[in-house]
Amino acid sequence: MKGADLYDDPDFLAGYRELRRSGLGLNEVLEIPAVDALLPPVGGLRVADLGCGEGSLAVRLAESGAQVVAVDASAAMLANARPHPGVRYIRCDLAELELPADSIDLVVSSLALHYVEDFSGLVRRVAAWLVPGGQFVFSVEHPVVTAPVKQADLVVDDYADEGQRQRQWFVDGVVKYHRTIGSTLEALLSAGFTVQAVREPQPTAEQVRRSPHLVLHRRRPPLLVVSARG
Repeated sequence: MKGADLYDDPDFLAGYRELRRSGLGLNEVLEIPAVDALLPPVGGLRVADLGCGEGSLAVRLAESGAQVVAVDASAAMLANARPHPGVRYIRCDLAELELPADSIDLVVSSLALHYVEDFSGLVRRVAAWLVPGGQFVFSVEHPVVTAPVKQADLVVDDYADEGQRQRQWFVDGVVKYHRTIGSTLEALLSAGFTVQAVREPQPTAEQVRRSPHLVLHRRRPPLLVVSARG
């Protein structure tokens, strides 16, 4: 199950929303702080949010003074997106998204690009959308998590074999794409980006003490967060 089909599936959507409501996911604990640490001051910036979901990141940026184009393929997610005068929501698959050249100051993406098959092609389009010196900040599932062909929590296997993976996550057959850290960074460099930061956030020992379910993520990094400048 891919893209909009996944997030429009009622069973998947119910599980996803419960995870976000419960606070047991990695967004609030690891991903949001890691991404925020790499963002520039956004007041007055033109921002594109790729895979915006229900708009939490887009609205946070708009509340800080950005003008945001927020893009997602899922009608169900966008139907529940929080409105804000500084956010314009667009329903579009990222594989088909086109924006004017030199029209965006900052492109962000939160845990969406591991669903994109042609990552290198998207990176080249992002480079064209950004003004000279514009920034691209994104998070994805860490390649040590996406690597195994057979789903496993702590097995790093088949790492060099990039491509499609199927996972069980609330529903069966969730399609993601595995690419190595090297391929991710090479795609950015080939498109003319300068890589500024590469982070692998993991919970602290204190966070694990307070929330023992996070212990798995001390044993291997769950996320990869990258900042690059055009």
